[in-house]
Amino acid sequence: MSLEILIARHGQNEDNVNGVLNGHRDLPLTDLGREQARQLGEGIAEAELEFDAVYSSPLMRAFETAQIAAGIAHLPEPNKMDLLIERDFGVMTGKLANQVEELCAPDIIKTDTITYFLSPEGAETFPQLVERGQKVLDTVRAKHVGGKVLLVCHGDIGKMIYAAATENSWEDVLVDFHFGNGDLIDVSGLGEAHKIKLEQYNH
Repeated sequence: MSLEILIARHGQNEDNVNGVLNGHRDLPLTDLGREQARQLGEGIAEAELEFDAVYSSPLMRAFETAQIAAGIAHLPEPNKMDLLIERDFGVMTGKLANQVEELCAPDIIKTDTITYFLSPEGAETFPQLVERGQKVLDTVRAKHVGGKVLLVCHGDIGKMIYAAATENSWEDVLVDFHFGNGDLIDVSGLGEAHKIKLEQYNH
């Protein structure tokens, strides 16, 4: 039996709603974020997805999302995994998202929804995140030979786990799809993002 790995992004938190680049900042979910977590759990239950384990980033926005969704869908109690923490944003931590182009151009990648900074001082680069994403996959595969595992994490690290799993370039993954709050994607080697959840919440 092969191992299936799915990744969920946390619900909206206070930095998301204020347009702040959070990275390792650790503010709680908003009321909408908790509703997104509930919708995630309901979507998992309605799709009759059963998971053998749930792992979460240690940051409260992800862990609370994991706890809410797991409770609703009757999944195993989430375990924290430090490797799932969001990208270190370096000097961009706490800056406004609408300042990225001003502060980081031309070293950016723009999409319809997000402008990504590539290498400001102190920030993890996307190649480094792909390496960490591969470590996540290796860790999970060492623990689980088959079945289904749910990882609850963040936008940038989630996308780079996907890049590592599918062997797509990180540049392509950044622009190919939007990984919104409460979204669920399959990273089990598919060629393109497979969103399990129909609703998509922008931030």
